[in-house]
Amino acid sequence: MENDKYPFVNLPLPYAYDALEPFIDAKTMVIHHDNYLQAYIDNLNNTIKDFPELQALPLEDLIKSSVYLTDNLRIPIQNNGGGVFNHRMFFHGMQNPMEIKTEGRIIDMIEAQFGNMETFYRIFKAEAMRIFGSGYTWLIYDNGKLKIVTLPNQNSPLLQNYCPILNLDIWEHAYFLKHYNLRSEYIDDWMRVINWQMADQNYMACLEKSAQGNEPSAVLMRKKNKFFRNA
Repeated sequence: MENDKYPFVNLPLPYAYDALEPFIDAKTMVIHHDNYLQAYIDNLNNTIKDFPELQALPLEDLIKSSVYLTDNLRIPIQNNGGGVFNHRMFFHGMQNPMEIKTEGRIIDMIEAQFGNMETFYRIFKAEAMRIFGSGYTWLIYDNGKLKIVTLPNQNSPLLQNYCPILNLDIWEHAYFLKHYNLRSEYIDDWMRVINWQMADQNYMACLEKSAQGNEPSAVLMRKKNKFFRNA
């Protein structure tokens, strides 16, 4: 994915709006991408439009560094920056079901840790069903292991120093037009369009970051500007 610095723009989907049919409908994809994601992008740009120090940071560093900012910046950056990052990962984590290839080192790791893909799907779905209200279920890499975690709203796993591999959007706008309130059916359909090649790329990137030492953003933490919280 490109465009990881200000000004953020709404990049086109890596597939046609109807590419995920019949599992994820085209109308939902249009509204979800063109309206919901665009709103998060607009809000994030407006939040940091007067702060060149923040504009210089890549999106991941911006989110991680938000914990050092005053609330008037921290909260909207975490909400809207998380909304941009989470949605982009979600959209890129799906593909046309005719192109699905369940292979790669991520599959080997899942099978080694969970026993088989069926068990992984069952555990992932159970976690996604547990979310009360809105949020995401994530497959993340942490300290040499895969974990399935759920986070509310647009909270980012980056803030917990997790390395994200795959995510499922559980906000109702992601599925209500087709699946109504039947979250279970939506999860089953999403599992039919997972882009395992992208997940494998993310997993390999996590391994590389882990080997290098994935420290939080250094640039912003060293700056003493008026918008920082008192230490």
